[in-house]
Amino acid sequence: MNKLYLIKNSECFQGEKYLNKNKKYFEGWYFKNVCNDKGISFIPGINSNGKDKKAFIQVITNNMSYFVNYDIDDFSFNADPFYIKIKDNYFSKEKIHINIIDVTQNIRINGDIKYINSKNISVNKLNPNIMGPFSYIPFMECNHAILSMKNTAIGEIKINDDIIKFDCGSGYIEKDWGCSFPKSYLWCQGNNFKIKNASFMIAIANIPFKIFEFKGIICDLIVDNKEFKFATYNNTKLINCVINDNLFDITLKKGDYYLNVKSTFDRGIKLIAPVKGNMNKNILESISATILVTLKRNEKIIFSDTSTNCGIEIVKS
Repeated sequence: MNKLYLIKNSECFQGEKYLNKNKKYFEGWYFKNVCNDKGISFIPGINSNGKDKKAFIQVITNNMSYFVNYDIDDFSFNADPFYIKIKDNYFSKEKIHINIIDVTQNIRINGDIKYINSKNISVNKLNPNIMGPFSYIPFMECNHAILSMKNTAIGEIKINDDIIKFDCGSGYIEKDWGCSFPKSYLWCQGNNFKIKNASFMIAIANIPFKIFEFKGIICDLIVDNKEFKFATYNNTKLINCVINDNLFDITLKKGDYYLNVKSTFDRGIKLIAPVKGNMNKNILESISATILVTLKRNEKIIFSDTSTNCGIEIVKS
């Protein structure tokens, strides 16, 4: 498939050229769904350590996680319209259908969620997604794309005998691909603010770049359809960064704009992350954290609000 098309349409499967090669590679899509105080996220993907290739689906709830392996032949994809399938499971930007059965973990997860009213970040030729011009660099260790900053999630998911209903839910969709997650990073996402039309994400990571390393920043806040983007490529500076085991306090500066995000969170649930194509690194993710986001222009507060049901990962080197 045309390389430029894939860059402009980052939701599409980027790794088709590696399926028949001995390449260390991973690609995963992240579908987060919350309603009231309950949430569930699905991460379908593939990984290759250069020899063995597998498909997988990770499942994260407020208090449990599951990792289900599939044969690589169970994985299929389509570009237009975009969707991926792993056996009987279907994922797109418009809906997901889940039918997971794993006898060894004693779980059966099934159901459907429909996504409507999706809102995403602004893009252009120079900045085809949240990574901006870095989207065009072919040797990045890990690529990141946002597919939906916020949508309305409608449906229900059944986990064994428990049912999570999404009659008032909100969703978020993103993806990653490359060979490894960054060795250390912070990632946070929230779209359940008291102000209903607000959504937020931030990621700060140590990025290897040929012979040196730099701290990469991507951050986006959308309020009332107005977007505030903070990133390394638009001269954003990290002027405060305090990270502990159950809280963080970060301030970014771009021109005369200041963005501060504070959070307290629980320890999180175990998740499996890729290292050189192997899914073998344990990390922790919470999908029930609370954040306070404040945006100022000089001393004037433009936005200040709290979001619940937030996703947070903090990985230290």
